[in-house]
Amino acid sequence: MNIIERIIAKKANKETVKVGEELSVKVDLAIAHDVTGPLAVAQFMKIGVDKVFDKDKVVFVMDHNIPCSSVDSRIQHRTINEFCERFGAKIYGRSEGVIHQVVHEEGLYKKGDIVVGADSHTCTAGAYGAVAIPLGSTELAAVMALGELDLEVPETYLINVDGKLNPGVYAKDIILYVIGKFGTNGFTDKAVIFSGSTILGLSNEEKMTISNMMIEMGAMIGYIDQGNEEIGNVKKAYNISALAIPPVAACPSSPGNVKPVKEVEGQKINQAVVGSCTNGRLSDLRIAAEVLKGRKVAQGVNMVVVPASKTVLDKMEEEGLTKIFREAGAIVTNPGCGPCFGAHQGLLAKEDVAISTTNRNFPGRMGHKEAKIYLASPRTVAESAVRGCITCPGTVIPLEG
Repeated sequence: MNIIERIIAKKANKETVKVGEELSVKVDLAIAHDVTGPLAVAQFMKIGVDKVFDKDKVVFVMDHNIPCSSVDSRIQHRTINEFCERFGAKIYGRSEGVIHQVVHEEGLYKKGDIVVGADSHTCTAGAYGAVAIPLGSTELAAVMALGELDLEVPETYLINVDGKLNPGVYAKDIILYVIGKFGTNGFTDKAVIFSGSTILGLSNEEKMTISNMMIEMGAMIGYIDQGNEEIGNVKKAYNISALAIPPVAACPSSPGNVKPVKEVEGQKINQAVVGSCTNGRLSDLRIAAEVLKGRKVAQGVNMVVVPASKTVLDKMEEEGLTKIFREAGAIVTNPGCGPCFGAHQGLLAKEDVAISTTNRNFPGRMGHKEAKIYLASPRTVAESAVRGCITCPGTVIPLEG
């Protein structure tokens, strides 16, 4: 068995499991946010049970619409608040941050746990050795009641990235490059493990960027090699040289439409976004602030900076990053999802072109369905914001290394 299968077997109380086997596993954490949570609550009430399986393991985070962007979103918040008050589930409802960042910072899961969530980017927890599975709200409701999940053991694939990264290439470039190589359906309903010297050498924050976007390849489970475990047998392994990865951007309107930044350089933009559950961590914001320090966001460009959590925002303020962004002309919002989800805090009109560190650029993702969104690293986004057009890293300030 491989590492993912060993975790599944342990949680199913079995010695071994095999691909295609249907079984039930114990769940260590069930999560939802203010958009998916109310649907799960409604389904939970239909089940007719009088308690959640574990008050400490059912968690809601208000992050998509906070402060509320509409009356309907306020009703969603009230629904979750009333549920948590009645059943004692955990709630983070004061703009503590994006769900995947918050549950990590709060230590709500650990290596070897099974985490399920009514959000497609639940796979972020794979950065820390958890088997993290996205669910629909109805399925999550059953987990909230029973503490168990029925699943079919998936095939597992291994992607090794080895060697030293080129200057100006970051974790975001790695995952976008891989998505571009295999496509958005390349691993649908499969499990994917990232390993190799490049991956093992990344910081935990960078590993979160990669695991977060494994769903964009269709993966049911995204997992980062923890470096101290035997990976085991997989369906197939792929090897990628880090030197083959340039700074890249996912072009409209798919995370799989990936091109080297130099091929789209010069494309005029009028919005730049740094943040979200993909790249709203302190290391990301330091990279962007380094570019913006002493400079201004280009005329006609709206730059939005969204810290992934209160903890990140506190450290930004301690280090003076918030001041750098504001003096450059950027808008620093409260922690949360910001404009990524397309509810508020930076929506796009039909003619707009944005470059963003977020994880999706589908039509309508940030507003109008004809707006154009490019996805790129914090460095590429920051340099583009200064110049007013998509810009290769190293243009505004020289690259190190």
